[in-house]
Amino acid sequence: MSETPDELAGSEQPFIQHLVELRDRLVKAAIAVFIAGAALAIYPGPADLYDLLAAPLVAQLPHGSTLIATSVISPFLVPLKILMMAAFLLALPVVLYQLWAFVAPGLYSHEKKLVLPLVVSSTLLFMTGVAFCYFFVFGQVFKFIQSFAPKSITAAPDIEAYLSFVITMFIAFGLTFEVPIVVIVLARMGVVSIAKLKEFRAYFIVLAFVVAAIVTPPDVVSQLALAIPMCFLYEIGILAAQVFIKHTQAPAESTTDTPTS
Repeated sequence: MSETPDELAGSEQPFIQHLVELRDRLVKAAIAVFIAGAALAIYPGPADLYDLLAAPLVAQLPHGSTLIATSVISPFLVPLKILMMAAFLLALPVVLYQLWAFVAPGLYSHEKKLVLPLVVSSTLLFMTGVAFCYFFVFGQVFKFIQSFAPKSITAAPDIEAYLSFVITMFIAFGLTFEVPIVVIVLARMGVVSIAKLKEFRAYFIVLAFVVAAIVTPPDVVSQLALAIPMCFLYEIGILAAQVFIKHTQAPAESTTDTPTS
């Protein structure tokens, strides 16, 4: 009888060594974030970063209108928060690489084929969702909202409220674009079959519009901008799951009995 050799044989490490390696990986990730933050602090700078983030709203405000700060320290804290958020996003590839380098030695080859593509694709999809929100959704939403503003009202949004709104929208659209990853993982783990995912399609469309109505502002534009891509991404997830499952199966264990004389 032949046995398939264990790919992880001899790779075990004492618990203390794992903690030391984890510490080193976290330090490297923190250094990457710090370097990215220092670079962004030099150019373009925290103030310009906030101006860039506020550009979609400012473009739709009446001529001469600007954002306001209702707190004394808001002009300092809000751009600083933007700087830290941008630094983390800029250093995200390094952070994810350190995470991957820490867990990879403990994975089988077929598991590496599963995890690495998911880490890379989920990062790209999240960033795509954020970019879609910033470059398309914000402009349409702010334009729609300002079209309903009475002429007697001068819009002057607070910078902290705007930052909270932006972060909420970024997270909502970033997570929405993770729908294919969720579908792939559920199908790959055997939680639900491809056939069941296809049968759930009509229910998911309703669910997408319910979620969009909850997490977005109460306007039709942002709700449609979130729900419609979510439905398309669900279909993409079903197609990708079929391909992904085929190429990440564990090798079959074969046992052969050899007769003895």
